Amino acid sequence: MKHIVTIIIAILTMATVKAQTLTERQKGLAACACLMAQGDLERLEPAVKMALDNGVTINELKEAFSQLYAYTGFPRSLNALGVLNKVLENKNLAWQEGKPWTRPAEWDDAKAAYELGKKNQTQLSGRAFDYDFCPQDDYYLKSHLFGDIFAGNQLSHADREIVTVAALSGLEGVDPQLAAHKRGAVNMGNSQELVDELCAWLDYEGYTLRSKWPKGEPNTAYAQYFVGNSYLADVGGGVHNVTFEPSCRNNWHIHHKAVQVLICVAGRGWYQEWGKEAVELKPGVVIAIPAEVKHWHGAAKDSWMQHLTYHKDVQEGATNEWLEPVTHEVYNKLK
Repeated sequence: MKHIVTIIIAILTMATVKAQTLTERQKGLAACACLMAQGDLERLEPAVKMALDNGVTINELKEAFSQLYAYTGFPRSLNALGVLNKVLENKNLAWQEGKPWTRPAEWDDAKAAYELGKKNQTQLSGRAFDYDFCPQDDYYLKSHLFGDIFAGNQLSHADREIVTVAALSGLEGVDPQLAAHKRGAVNMGNSQELVDELCAWLDYEGYTLRSKWPKGEPNTAYAQYFVGNSYLADVGGGVHNVTFEPSCRNNWHIHHKAVQVLICVAGRGWYQEWGKEAVELKPGVVIAIPAEVKHWHGAAKDSWMQHLTYHKDVQEGATNEWLEPVTHEVYNKLK
């Protein structure tokens, strides 16, 4: 067991070394794009406020949400714009409107839009790209996505690819497109280090759940002891990975005659012992919970969380005692 833990800690240490090249503004754009793609409007609202606080302009967010209809569909684009509009009902005077939006000249010249799109697509792909298998999509990509949309004046090409990579990172079943846009983000002016950090940051903050650890199956056997949904995966050696959706937490409980060990491997969450302050869980944090101590653990309100768990110093007659749920009043005080 000690050997397993040593390997786990080594992996976590390597995984959390970051180049620190992302700006707070870029993080704001990325968070909004990722949550918009998932259709998570509840988490999107505070993310929009955070982005505006960190220098993203109102018009840049409009542009980002508009662009992403091409990747996530009109419903999610319109819903995200609706969230932005709602946030602006109580507008902070420090938030910036940004430079005025102007109608691109290419919108009135189909040939110019097509030629611009062809140029942009070639730069993004690193080579000329012709989708002969489906001429319709080839035209839409060149004329509309990389032409009409990229002609907008609010976001740079580098920013557009940050937005696109973040959005695709939040979707399932789009791995080929995500890989292509990671390369395209570099071709459009971002460093490889920044793109790598962007994807790691989205995982680390829990906007995505692209961890090296399996999510597992719905934790139905213990669902009655959880607020929200959790998932369970047996990773071998007596170790299990528990995945918590945002806001999910287990009830207060006690491990009698056994020590439980938690190793956070993805996202962010909380651990709290009865009568003590909560401890934030982030990748690399290890908690050894003494026997007979009343406690709970779970995800943060705005993040998935995964932790590995196993028991040690198990004595004869060891049991778990499940107690009352963690109230919203207690949970919502955690920041």
